[in-house]
Amino acid sequence: MKSSFFLLLSMLILISLGCLGCSREGLATGAMPPTEDAPPVAPANASPGFKPSISLGEIAELERAGGYFPGLGLAESGLHESAGDYGAAVIASYKELSWAYGYGSVDKPSVEDGIRQVLEYLESQSLNAGTDEGKARSNAVNAAKGVLAFSGEDWKDAASLLNAAGFDGDESDSFARWMLLVCSLETGDEAARLLYGAIRARYSNFPEYWYRGARGFKGNIASSYAEQCINLNPQGHFAPECRKIIAGNLGLGGKGEAIRSKAEIEDGIKRSVSAEDPRLLEDILPLMSLPDNVYTLYALGSLKALAAYPVFKEYFSEQASLSGGRLAERLSYISRG
Repeated sequence: MKSSFFLLLSMLILISLGCLGCSREGLATGAMPPTEDAPPVAPANASPGFKPSISLGEIAELERAGGYFPGLGLAESGLHESAGDYGAAVIASYKELSWAYGYGSVDKPSVEDGIRQVLEYLESQSLNAGTDEGKARSNAVNAAKGVLAFSGEDWKDAASLLNAAGFDGDESDSFARWMLLVCSLETGDEAARLLYGAIRARYSNFPEYWYRGARGFKGNIASSYAEQCINLNPQGHFAPECRKIIAGNLGLGGKGEAIRSKAEIEDGIKRSVSAEDPRLLEDILPLMSLPDNVYTLYALGSLKALAAYPVFKEYFSEQASLSGGRLAERLSYISRG
């Protein structure tokens, strides 16, 4: 079962992603990007005898240093599979897909279809439940079902199934333990909030880690989580709701689409100045029409400095004449330098 199981997991991920790996479209936020010096890992179409030149401990330390990169989840899955821990192999493969989903490289139906095919394969195997192999298969079945429940946000069933898959001995910041923590966080468990920040280092580059934190916390802490999620991938699946969370915490319910993080504002200004094209600032203008808030005021101060350049001064003056209300007032103020 071992080689065919891992090859199935690998092929399903490749089909879902279209290729091994996914591009990151996030903004520079100080987190360590996937490193070019990352150790080699097993390609998904490797022969059954190929072993990644990396250990589970090294993978964990890479993740804690913010160095997760596409393919690392597959390498981890292969290591777990080689050890006969099929449940952990399923979870590691889901981690690979979760990363890809967070960066927009795969959609949720593709993720869930892939896990369902893994589940169908596992349930088709005839193994003695009294053997170690049978227990491993049972754990994998529960893990796959738990992943599907988690993806469907059925937190009670997800927690029950993941607990049944035997992850009690995992490190406190393993992906399975993170999933269980999310199940508790999403159901309002206060203790989960106290534990959630403690595993931040390992998931600093995972959009969903920040998204779940944004949903689980309140006020400024929730906004901080939401902003970091947006920064990792402004066009990602989680960004729209994170913008709504920030707007709601600012008393600007219904205005989430106009919210831009400070990193987005800086990135927009940098690109506009580099191209000497003020039209690249258009994405920021809806933010300027909102009532006073930290993001609008940050943009106001940042854009005002650009009025020292004639091409930008002219653009702001023109946009002010074409706009009305609060936006026109602010653009007029900016254009005066």
